[in-house]
Amino acid sequence: MTSSSTTSLPGLSADDSLLLLRASAELSFSSLLITGPDHRIIYANPAFCRMTGYSEDELAGQNPAMLQGPLTEQSVIDKMRNALDKRGSFTGSTINYRKNGRPYLVEWTISPVRDDHGQVRYFLSIQKDITQLQAEQSTGNLFAKAIDAAYDGIFITNQDGVIEFANQGFEIITGYAPNEVVGSKPSILKSGKHDKTFYKGLWRHLNAGLPFRAMVTNRHKNGDEIHCQQTITPVKNAEGRITHFISIIKDMTDRVFEELKLREQASHDPLTGLLNRRGGEIELDVTLMQALEKESPFSVLMADIDDFKAVNDTYGHATGDDVIRIVADILMDETRKTDKCVRWGGEEFIVLLPFCDRSKAMEIAGNIRTAMAGTDIPDVGRVTLSVGVAESGPDDTPASILERVDQQLYSAKNKGKNRVVAD
Repeated sequence: MTSSSTTSLPGLSADDSLLLLRASAELSFSSLLITGPDHRIIYANPAFCRMTGYSEDELAGQNPAMLQGPLTEQSVIDKMRNALDKRGSFTGSTINYRKNGRPYLVEWTISPVRDDHGQVRYFLSIQKDITQLQAEQSTGNLFAKAIDAAYDGIFITNQDGVIEFANQGFEIITGYAPNEVVGSKPSILKSGKHDKTFYKGLWRHLNAGLPFRAMVTNRHKNGDEIHCQQTITPVKNAEGRITHFISIIKDMTDRVFEELKLREQASHDPLTGLLNRRGGEIELDVTLMQALEKESPFSVLMADIDDFKAVNDTYGHATGDDVIRIVADILMDETRKTDKCVRWGGEEFIVLLPFCDRSKAMEIAGNIRTAMAGTDIPDVGRVTLSVGVAESGPDDTPASILERVDQQLYSAKNKGKNRVVAD
């Protein structure tokens, strides 16, 4: 940069030019500092004074080295001096100190102002406090690293639902690497376990600017179901318009399986794997409600092992348990997938037959009785079953239908056992 023999700007007088240049410096948001060839401060604009905390009078005649301190990088200062000696200009950044002793990160450019003979008359330094910018960048980098390192899956979509970012936790949970899903939609994870009503509720929340949280069954890349606690939060811009959605998925599969296991243990008989009495009572309530809604009957079978006490007394309880397991297997083999088999207690069993009338129930009961009677049990021989059958009526309650099927079982026992009796 060289000075001119005239200080006038095109179209302006010398006085007006100086006035305008002075005003530009005074009003500039950038910090300006002018030093002489000896690096003593000649001029500091208001922005520089605000940045450093020093007044122009306090700065006048001082060397800018007054702003240096313990954290100022000497290597940067050495490079600056070397550059000014060789090229006359320098750009760099380091830590300087305000008047109150607080450090700040400054980025500055120093350019020489030469006269018509090429001699350096002044140095013009334009400086900027980048402390906040650096902090934001550092925080942003740290934030990005934290998100990527999070164990929970995090992915971000645009307003059209296209994935723009996915972290490593997403890959751990879903099996999909980030580069496999960026540009796709979250429907890649759909398991088919949720109906239209579920997604309608989801979008009603999101379009209203509200976060949505639910247990969601997703599909892993390998095809397995993954049970996730998922939170989706809309992100709005300054105008209040939704621009992105942030989704956080937490893998709850192990917990869900554990809960299912506990529920299984609470509702199933450990010896046979059939529903226990508590589980059977719940299923009976459900079956009765379904029958009333559909105005279609269902049937109940009640089966009892004939002379089971004699088996226990003669062959021991371990053999008795084997017989009970065999009965359970026959019940499962001879009933439909929709039927519910229950170990009602001891050697007594119940089978719930939804949407099944008396005639079909008699057929199923007959097959069960025949299969049991034809089974040769090691050390025991043949063991038989007595079975009662009852078809539901429009006025039935769980207690009333159980009472009727129990009466039919009692009748089968009284008529000689190893038979089926229906109401």
